[in-house]
Amino acid sequence: AVVSTQSTGIHGTDLHGMGMDSYQKYIYHLYENKEPLSVYEEFSRGYEEFLQIPLQPLKDNLDNSTYEIFEKDPIKYKQYEEAVYQILLDRGSPIPGGDPIRQVVMVVGAGRGPLVRSSLNASRRSKIPVKVYAVEKNESALIILRNLVKDPYFSEVTIIDSDMRDWTPPEKADILVSELLGSFSDNELSPECLDGAQCLLKDDGLSVPCEYTSYLAPISSRKLFNNVSSQTADAVGEDPFHMGYVVRLQAVNVLDKVKPCFSFHHPNRGDKIDNSRHLTLDFTVATETMLHGFAGYFDARLYRDVYISTHPDTHSKDMFSWFPMFFPLKQPVRVHSGDHVSVDFWRVVDQTKVWYEWALSEPAPQAIHNSRGVSYWIGLFS
Repeated sequence: AVVSTQSTGIHGTDLHGMGMDSYQKYIYHLYENKEPLSVYEEFSRGYEEFLQIPLQPLKDNLDNSTYEIFEKDPIKYKQYEEAVYQILLDRGSPIPGGDPIRQVVMVVGAGRGPLVRSSLNASRRSKIPVKVYAVEKNESALIILRNLVKDPYFSEVTIIDSDMRDWTPPEKADILVSELLGSFSDNELSPECLDGAQCLLKDDGLSVPCEYTSYLAPISSRKLFNNVSSQTADAVGEDPFHMGYVVRLQAVNVLDKVKPCFSFHHPNRGDKIDNSRHLTLDFTVATETMLHGFAGYFDARLYRDVYISTHPDTHSKDMFSWFPMFFPLKQPVRVHSGDHVSVDFWRVVDQTKVWYEWALSEPAPQAIHNSRGVSYWIGLFS
């Protein structure tokens, strides 16, 4: 029989002879028993496809509200603590009959102190004594740090008011700890900062992180394209399609496997340090759709097998400090199943800034996006 329930709007054929109330109750059952949102999903609600201009903490001082958001991440600082803990055991464990070997830890870009706390936690766990230097140039963060070290737990911490690249330390570090990574790994100038600060390290000193890699994948998303189109040049620079954006990706179709782009390692003991990069990436799409741009991700090895990652296949569970990047194409391209997509990406460095350029060469060549950093660049100095 065909039945309907006016109050619920449910109508159709009653296949089981139990009335439409049973269907309504089952829908309620499904709703009540749905999987709860993950920490990442809960945190990112409302940010889906919302375009954010990437932070520039080297050029611009972060405000306290931004620090507070990042400090709530439940995973990142646990991973940092584990990395420092393992290094302390490897470097500071005593020989039989001896005492633990004191380790010097320098937290560069210390912010309001979460990595300082992680380093001290690692020291307590490992029972390896440490001396910690917290190096920070942001005055608002320094106020918090100065209050923090009044706590006896932070008695082994010395605060340094300086750019990490300019400080001359009284002793060199066994471990250099930093959280200078951006959504595309190096887009907050971690390579330039850590290369400038590696003179703080002992010859056999270690960096946390020790290496990191950015990744790219072609994506289709009409929603993202429309959102970029609605941006004004005054808000983002000369052209909104010549910008990279931080965005919580949801309404997207990833068209091929994510592939590695740029990699960096620290300390970088090369005779000549050059952080400019160029790479051509080739993809093969599996469906007919529109190509709207490229999604960017990263992973970072802190020490040995301790990682943090936004790579879709290895994403650190519940970590929300970073959303992916989006590099748009000004002219979307129709692609078909089996089509090859080829894109060139550049990381360009001059005396005052760093920027990315990107250009599609297949299936339809396009002009270089963000040529000479016309809309999007990252400043090397305040």
